[in-house]
Amino acid sequence: MPPVIGRRLFKETFVAEKRDYYEVLGVSKDAGDDEIKKSYRRLAKQFHPDINQDDPEAEHKFKEISEAYEILSDSNKRARYDQFGFNDPTAGGAGGFGGFGFGGVEDIFESFFGGFGGSSARRAGPRKGAEIREHVTIEFEEAAFGVKKSVNILRHENCPECEGTGAKAGTEPEECSKCHGSGRMRVRQNTLFGQFVNEQTCDACRGTGKIIKEHCTNCRGTGQIRRTRKIDINIPAGIDNGHTISLRGEGEPGKMGGPPGDLLVTVRVKSHKDFIRNGTNLLLKITVSFTQAALGAEIEIPTIDGKVKYKIHDGTQSGDKFRMRNKGMPSLRTGNRGDLIVEVFVEVPKKLNRKQKAALKEYAVLMGEEKKPKK
Repeated sequence: MPPVIGRRLFKETFVAEKRDYYEVLGVSKDAGDDEIKKSYRRLAKQFHPDINQDDPEAEHKFKEISEAYEILSDSNKRARYDQFGFNDPTAGGAGGFGGFGFGGVEDIFESFFGGFGGSSARRAGPRKGAEIREHVTIEFEEAAFGVKKSVNILRHENCPECEGTGAKAGTEPEECSKCHGSGRMRVRQNTLFGQFVNEQTCDACRGTGKIIKEHCTNCRGTGQIRRTRKIDINIPAGIDNGHTISLRGEGEPGKMGGPPGDLLVTVRVKSHKDFIRNGTNLLLKITVSFTQAALGAEIEIPTIDGKVKYKIHDGTQSGDKFRMRNKGMPSLRTGNRGDLIVEVFVEVPKKLNRKQKAALKEYAVLMGEEKKPKK
């Protein structure tokens, strides 16, 4: 067993490279619990490895942030840290302020945000490309019968000069000698508490497993360039406002041999001046004259297929409704069409001439509403 002084010297040498926990979280030493929690959540989101897969330093920063929060969020640990710093004689064990074997990173993040999923080993393998989100606006009638539309999207594509390798034409990327093409490396650390092995992204090839000695000048070694593409979309009949169409494989390209992402297009349907949509049914309000309502009449009804003639019965009241079968919107699932529901409003004339007034008074007499004037 090495002498105690050796342990102390080793620990002091190791922790000298660690940053002050308050500095890591960007808070003052008199910061309250809420301020510490708020700062941790912001920084943890910013540096979480699953959303910084191209940054090999993100994992280290995330662990550093989480370790600082584990200490400063615990009143007892924080008090000891304020008194002793990293040399707390009571800390001991793998969970001490020295940070050896800190294992609560994912658990802390999960408790706040639900986690992003994925492990270090999976991050090194093929990854599906990111989704691209767009929207397209169509007319009400186009939603009823379907339409073909186009959207312009900006996405990454393999560089045509290097065919996506990132290497200068005529050359090929070489296998990384540090990780032997795996994209991962195992780092061993000898500590007071034994030897610890940590697997992390290879810092030489950034997890690709390849080293490019001569970069492609067109894409600067990235293997990808940004291009605008025109994508045709077949919008089905019956689509409703806010529905999203997924075009598989039209998103960003995958990484390390992974499949491309999807293009998600949200459809916005313009409102109609006459119709109100309710699922597959359409609602329509029409106005008829007093005589048409009283005597019955054949009137023209607007539908999404065009105007059709319809006979309303005599004695129709304001607020009466009738249904026209299969004159609504088609169902996305079955293709069957809903109905057109028409609500009738009887228009009362606002201005009458003398003859019209005389005729209505005669009508009132006939209905018993008024007495016939004496001659």
